[in-house]
Amino acid sequence: MRFATKFPAQRKKIVLVLSAAILCLAALNFQSCFSQKAGAQPVAYETSHLDELTPGAERPVVYMTTSITPAGLQAVYEALGLKANGKVAVKIHTGEPGNPNYLKPALIGDFVKGINGTIVECNAVAGGRAATAAHYQVAKSHGFTSIAPVVLLDEKGELSLPVSGGKHLKENFVGSRLTEFDFQVVLSHFKGHAMGGFGGAIKNTSIGYASSAGKSWIHSAGKSRNTGFRSSDQNAFLESMAEAAKSVADRYPRRMLYINVMNHLSVDCDCISRPAAPTMKDIGILASLDPVALDQACVDLVFKAADGKDVVKRIESRNGLLTLEHAQKIGLGSKSYELKRIDD
Repeated sequence: MRFATKFPAQRKKIVLVLSAAILCLAALNFQSCFSQKAGAQPVAYETSHLDELTPGAERPVVYMTTSITPAGLQAVYEALGLKANGKVAVKIHTGEPGNPNYLKPALIGDFVKGINGTIVECNAVAGGRAATAAHYQVAKSHGFTSIAPVVLLDEKGELSLPVSGGKHLKENFVGSRLTEFDFQVVLSHFKGHAMGGFGGAIKNTSIGYASSAGKSWIHSAGKSRNTGFRSSDQNAFLESMAEAAKSVADRYPRRMLYINVMNHLSVDCDCISRPAAPTMKDIGILASLDPVALDQACVDLVFKAADGKDVVKRIESRNGLLTLEHAQKIGLGSKSYELKRIDD
């Protein structure tokens, strides 16, 4: 009788354990489906890219300062040795209403004014920046119109750029007002991202310059212009970002530079109105003429950081390293680089 009274309780425990195991397996399977296409292996983090170039080959230089100040931003720009001239576009992310992590005018204002830059952006697919009038209001409320002119590149339509050597894309749709500018400064807030794993120079040059329909084009790997952020194939989306970025870079040879600010390192993008709070310390400002080298250097710093586990998990869970792999493969830039700390 004593055994009989205990058996139902034991059976209940067994059922609960089995149920928990099934739920865990389902969650793992969902994450796998989200982060990679069927049959594809995720890209593992490694450091061999630091030695990928042939002996004697010149690595692109990434300059770094730990001073996240207007002076630090100016210093890494000057270290690049390429002067922004003509009509200069400064591509930023204006930040979704409610998001506190976007690059603040107090940080970037002096730099933008110093190069006589125009702040440029494109409309989002959804949210508070999807319509032109609302997006201009966000730019104003976030203080950007007080430091420079602001132009939404796709307010008058879009332009098709050819994609050279693309696996998924043959063309990329960007804001048509891109043609008004002689020089591009891609000024990015480096952080995690819910879909790309991380957001830096490559994402800002691809999704960032894309028109609203162009964003759907990239997310769908060239299959649709009206799917929004839905991606049926995660890896194809990641590779398409690299291809779209290359189309913009190819239009501006030696007339484009890239700066990443590594602060407020949330796992979420500035397009999220209520992002997760950062769980790691600010790192610094990095700049390069090579967007792949720049993003790779930022990723390396995150993976090496003692407090970077949350952002690392976000990058790995989305297979975000594939964007860098594909970007190098199609000739956008090099994962191998030389890091020069200008604070030394």
